[in-house]
Amino acid sequence: MSGAVSGFLTAVDDFERAIRSGVSADMEVADQRMRTAYQGATPAELTQAGKPLVAILNEVPPLARGQLAVLIGACVESGADPVACAPRVLANLAKNLAAAATFAKEWAEIMEEDLPDPEEDVEVPFTALFEVFDPFDVIAWWTQPDWERSALAMLQRPEVRRRLGPIRALLQERHDAFAEVSGRWNKCLDYVLRVLDDEPLIVLHRETGTGYRMRMSGMGDNFQLHTLLAHELIGSGFVAGEAPSAEAVAACRDADGMVPTFGSFNLVSPEGNWIWNEGTPSDIPVIDGARLLVLDPEPYRRHWPAGRFFPYMPGDLVFERALSAEEAAAWFSHVKPADATGATENPA
Repeated sequence: MSGAVSGFLTAVDDFERAIRSGVSADMEVADQRMRTAYQGATPAELTQAGKPLVAILNEVPPLARGQLAVLIGACVESGADPVACAPRVLANLAKNLAAAATFAKEWAEIMEEDLPDPEEDVEVPFTALFEVFDPFDVIAWWTQPDWERSALAMLQRPEVRRRLGPIRALLQERHDAFAEVSGRWNKCLDYVLRVLDDEPLIVLHRETGTGYRMRMSGMGDNFQLHTLLAHELIGSGFVAGEAPSAEAVAACRDADGMVPTFGSFNLVSPEGNWIWNEGTPSDIPVIDGARLLVLDPEPYRRHWPAGRFFPYMPGDLVFERALSAEEAAAWFSHVKPADATGATENPA
């Protein structure tokens, strides 16, 4: 590894050599030394360590691989290149999800007890399960939380999401299959896989008959979107109402923390179904190449802490322009009248 060498970086070099030597005892000693040194590592050191660690990720024994992935995720959170680190981590996550789902399915068929919690110690001797289940499937089950944590560090970066390609759909499919057979739905992983970037959004305000073209990126949930919509439309004087505070808006974009705020609209689909604040912008249907969202009056007052569902993921809603009356009318032609929607209630 080039550049200045610290205690942590030296430990990373030693770990890399131990892995490539193939001697288990050396690997264990070097791994422990690296994890001890990590406690005192600086962000600059973690930034340098990301690439060499991900380069040896697939050479590490499967039982220790997930923990190394968590360390790589920590390096990314401190400044390591997420584009360089993500492909190998996400490929392993896809493989691990499939194997963990197989373990969960076979456990339900063979065992007469609930699935063990992968974040707790197993009561039966761990290796005893290798006699009943495929060893990799067993390891995948217990390391699944590690792969999810590491992947979240990568997927919160727009530069990674822009390069996902087909693996996004594969990860979503495998996450859904894993959740179905195991009962372990990872909300964070599910939501981050649904994040939209540079996504066209048409917003129709039913009371005034007006429409607006916007573009959204990095929205973790619809609470975040709702707050920024109110800022763009009410704060700029396009529609009447009370705009959220500047602090709430900043928290939804890139400022730290959460700020109390309130609802301004009822978000609904063109069919009249409520778009839940707890959901994601991917719930908004696509019509003629754009997400089409209708804003109705609030049925009752709502409050929530404004901010970002994903702390490392900046969000943005860009106001492009108000639609002409003719354009708005054309978009409204896709929308059912308010009294004919049969809307379903949103508990938020």
